[in-house]
Amino acid sequence: MPDLYDVAAIGNAIVDVIAPATDAWLAENDLTKGAMMLVDPARSALLYSRMQQAVEASGGSAANTIAGLASFGGKGAFMGKVADDELGRTFARDMRQIGARFENAPLVGGPATAVSMINVTPDAQRTMCTFLGASVEFTDTDVEVDTVEGSKIVYLEGYLFDAEAARRAFAKAAALAHGAGRKIALTLSDSFVVERHRGGLLGFIETQVDLLFANESEILALFETDSFDEACEALRTRCDLAAVTRSDKGSVILSQGQRLTVKAEPVEKVVDTTGAGDQYAAGFMFGLSRGRPLQQCGQLASLAAAEVISHYGPRPQVSLKDLAASRGY
Repeated sequence: MPDLYDVAAIGNAIVDVIAPATDAWLAENDLTKGAMMLVDPARSALLYSRMQQAVEASGGSAANTIAGLASFGGKGAFMGKVADDELGRTFARDMRQIGARFENAPLVGGPATAVSMINVTPDAQRTMCTFLGASVEFTDTDVEVDTVEGSKIVYLEGYLFDAEAARRAFAKAAALAHGAGRKIALTLSDSFVVERHRGGLLGFIETQVDLLFANESEILALFETDSFDEACEALRTRCDLAAVTRSDKGSVILSQGQRLTVKAEPVEKVVDTTGAGDQYAAGFMFGLSRGRPLQQCGQLASLAAAEVISHYGPRPQVSLKDLAASRGY
């Protein structure tokens, strides 16, 4: 099959609600700073009512990555589940406006479209409370065969590992992708996801994943160690290619005996770290899909991450294609 897309992503289709918050506010509402917590509809409504004035925008980790890919000039597709409601229609419209394919049928008669409330403290750390709603209704029947088989890279969002039906969808996507000679990429998403599903994730990584994205805390949790170097060595034996981010320390790329270090792009002021990992993955996969050397893939990734943490919101506010050109990437 010809190449239809650079990257096709499967993930939670979520509308983000982003607002500033204080450490005291987090404590008052019994929230763990820097974590992603799942909440039920009642808790979601209560927290929403207590948040400061917020910005609402289509989000979801993998969808944000596709938005970053599109900003680089890449061609992307997204698969995820929204409800047949206003937020669901907004999400679909936003994805199509950036030039991405999004054609999954909306859920009728079930839970509402997912919402993630993101409270950002002055140190730019984000604390997320997510009502998954319709997003967890994604199943293997929602996996688009032609889209998967026509994509250079199929990118899977670790947050979906919480849902058994979505894990079946991952297995189907991996089988289709590898059958068509395509690559499977996975992001671990959050150390709490890793702790809940360590065994399942390790098995999936070892047997299905060609490219893994993680941050330092996630791979430490995955291999139950305090040593970053030990975790990298353990990861190297289980995955052909991995990119591990380390905040202001940059990132490390592990590939076939190689260990490359990529510096973090300088940022005048870190405003909001929401979406940093999502955009890092966007830059890396854009470069990889276009045949760029791994070092340059890492540089594109760092550039995208630096852009998104310089403002509120998880998606680029400038053309990443133009920004990359200005840096000679």
